[in-house]
Amino acid sequence: MRRLTPVLALGALLLTALPAHAGDAAAHRDSYGTKAPYAPEQNPRTYQRPPAGFVPVFAENVSRHGSRSATDSEDGDLILALWDKAEAEGQLTRRGEEFGPTVRALQAAMAEVGYGNLSGRGKQELKDTATRLHQRLPSLFGRIAADGEKIDVVSSGQGRAVDSGTAFTDALTDADPALKPLIGPARTDKDLLYFHKAAGGAAYRDYIAHDQRLADTLKSITDQPRTHRVARTVLSRLFKDAFVERIADRVGAAQAVYNLYAIAPAMSEESPGGEGWGMERYISRSDAAWFGYLGDVEDFYEKGPGFADSDITYQMAGVLLDDFFEQAEAKRNGTSDLGAELRFTHAEEIIPLAALMGLPGSTRPATPGEPYTYADNPWRGASVAPLGANIQWDMYEKDGRYLVRMLYNEKETAFRSGCHPVGKGSTFYDLDELERCFGRG
Repeated sequence: MRRLTPVLALGALLLTALPAHAGDAAAHRDSYGTKAPYAPEQNPRTYQRPPAGFVPVFAENVSRHGSRSATDSEDGDLILALWDKAEAEGQLTRRGEEFGPTVRALQAAMAEVGYGNLSGRGKQELKDTATRLHQRLPSLFGRIAADGEKIDVVSSGQGRAVDSGTAFTDALTDADPALKPLIGPARTDKDLLYFHKAAGGAAYRDYIAHDQRLADTLKSITDQPRTHRVARTVLSRLFKDAFVERIADRVGAAQAVYNLYAIAPAMSEESPGGEGWGMERYISRSDAAWFGYLGDVEDFYEKGPGFADSDITYQMAGVLLDDFFEQAEAKRNGTSDLGAELRFTHAEEIIPLAALMGLPGSTRPATPGEPYTYADNPWRGASVAPLGANIQWDMYEKDGRYLVRMLYNEKETAFRSGCHPVGKGSTFYDLDELERCFGRG
């Protein structure tokens, strides 16, 4: 989430402070927004069985990279500069005294991992997802190995996406070493998996940079009295009131505190003893939830369902949805020698794809003039595109008929309204029916 307001100086000093609640991550998952670490949403033992006689013949996915460090040191640098000044002036609270050393340790851990790189937790998230894929479809991977079918691996080319693909395929070969010569080499396709920055995203980038309605909507939601009250509360946990009063941009400072709080769970393996950073000590549940909501506001309008009268935020994801269909159709038509297609990308691709496909939580855009709120819209960044988020299609065949079952964050998920499964309550769909439903005729 970008800083809500420019971070100004405190005298010659940049401002910021830190919070965190992480220990009870599951209970407060929404407050992390799209920084929420990954957790599968269904027990594999409860998956439906395919109709009698159908066997798996192909699997494909798209996955967001796993948990990572912050993309730069800005928030920590700002916070520590502010903290050092407060310490020198005797303006820290008791809780604030603990805060600076915690931030320094977190900063050091992120620098060691490399800013923007996968953390230990991120690598494990991808490995575990791959292991569950193999366990879900053992006969498919056995056949891939026996028949010498290929496994294609493609990413955005960004380091954390490339490394996610490596962690994923390493887990597959750990499960079955016979797969190793059939995988890769990994390739890059920015048009497919970094489309928001590629040629197909030109109109989208213009929207983000110049659309006045977007700018006005975001400002009206974020720059409201509650935001300023919450910012003061966050900073008052760390600094004495007289010091807080001197901070020129309290919202920017509190935002930086929240950003460090939100990234801390992704760095849990690098924490002392792997026990977490305890950032929840520095920000209340309600204050973190408010900043988490503001982050969701930005992602909803900039990447997700957005305004009801526009599809600019997600129409460019069509290239990725098309690829899902094209891979499945090629398998059906006998023109593909692939056993699996594995794609690794970013939130900027997962969020619009979810909106384009009408996945749960991404079906309701905001009516112009009626701002997105948690009370009247189910969209939550932590559910739609947590770190490691994924969409998977498993394809089954019997006597020339092909069925598809979709998993969204490893939960069996119905295709959008108007698509009819093979039976009432089934999660399996005829590929021909999906082509009809999605207008691929």
